[in-house]
Amino acid sequence: MIISRTIQKLGLTKTFLKIFIKLYDFSYGKIDWLAITENRGVHPKHQLMDYHKFFVDNITKDSIVLDIGCGIGAVAFDVAKKASKVVGIDLNKKNLETANKKFSARNIEYILADATTYNFKEKFDYIILSNVLEHIDKRIEFLKKIKKLAPTILIRVPMINRDWLTPYKKERGLPYFSDNTHFTEYTLKTFQEEMKQAGLKIKEYSIQFGEIWAVVRV
Repeated sequence: MIISRTIQKLGLTKTFLKIFIKLYDFSYGKIDWLAITENRGVHPKHQLMDYHKFFVDNITKDSIVLDIGCGIGAVAFDVAKKASKVVGIDLNKKNLETANKKFSARNIEYILADATTYNFKEKFDYIILSNVLEHIDKRIEFLKKIKKLAPTILIRVPMINRDWLTPYKKERGLPYFSDNTHFTEYTLKTFQEEMKQAGLKIKEYSIQFGEIWAVVRV
């Protein structure tokens, strides 16, 4: 209490607030990195959030699936147990090296390329976008492009109102995205508006772990 009053008297509240928010963000990033390292390169959220099940449950048996931004291939690997074929595409070479080493299967094909510019020559039954949209700047243009490839898109995106601190940081003019490579983070309303602009219909959705999980149709 004494320290709090001293800080207020000196007019240092805003300064200390910025310092501790930066420390929080730094610590969060390091915890994330250490958790992945301790779990042998796979983020523990794969297991804890059990979001693979969302994608597996929402495809039909023996379907053909495109996993855009497939990362290390963990989702593609589980989906391939039900699908007849999975094509995973990612622009990170290191990710695909891990995918081919740890998450390969006879019915999985991995492509090293940028999905926003890649010329897909194949049609699919489903497209997976698992924490991908927020990394794309021109999302409407991208969605309009890929919706020609499949009738159903399974989407998972982070919400900006996942906790009180995120909108508070935004209000204060501080960096507020959970990842500095994000171009956006969503509210349910902004997600719905974006899908509408892209000419897509949300068939169903749920909010899990501060994220929107949605089945979207053309």
